[in-house]
Amino acid sequence: MKKVAKKPAKKPAKKAAKNTAKKPAPKAAKRVAKKPAPKAAAKPVRKPPAPKAVAPAAKAPVGPPGAAAGFHTVTPYMICKPGADAIEFYKKAFGAIEVMRMPAPNGLLGHAELKIGDSPLMLADEWPGQYNKSPQTLGGGTQSVFLYVADVDALMAQAVKAGATVSQPASNMFWGDRFGKLRDPFGHEWAVATHIEDVTPEEMGRRMREAMKNMPPPPAEPEPEPEPPEAA
Repeated sequence: MKKVAKKPAKKPAKKAAKNTAKKPAPKAAKRVAKKPAPKAAAKPVRKPPAPKAVAPAAKAPVGPPGAAAGFHTVTPYMICKPGADAIEFYKKAFGAIEVMRMPAPNGLLGHAELKIGDSPLMLADEWPGQYNKSPQTLGGGTQSVFLYVADVDALMAQAVKAGATVSQPASNMFWGDRFGKLRDPFGHEWAVATHIEDVTPEEMGRRMREAMKNMPPPPAEPEPEPEPPEAA
């Protein structure tokens, strides 16, 4: 028998070289962050115009209980002769505003209303057969009207220009007012003042005592004339 020659055993194939270290894949270029596209400016929403405020109707001034609107609890009522001339004087002297007047059929002023500052003033003519008399008829008045003003000196000068007479010049008084007196052409006296300081009752009393010391003594009253002897 023929010997079959043994084929040399095939050497095992050399193991494939170890995988070549793979080069890291090139990093992808950083993505450039895209800026967000600017948003279109929102169109302002036009609001409907607000309705115009309607001013509330002016209310008539309310007076104290039982009084007419615009009046205080106490209102001076003056008898003037002639009343129509007195109205014009008070307008010039004190800035009075005429509210109304009621002339009577006989030509006299039956009633009139003025306003000085925030205060009402009533007046009328003397009326035949009535008790009310003007200071001219009586030979003097029995009352005075107290009037507060912003500048007593200026108002007294204005009143004198209109025809008033100064019966007491303005001066600083112990109770805290700068105070003076006027007599109008119709015989009424007006006390006019501007408040300049608040004074406590204790301080007011002290000042009053000091003021009394410096006041001149009142003039002596004339002695009454002796009555003529009765005829025998």
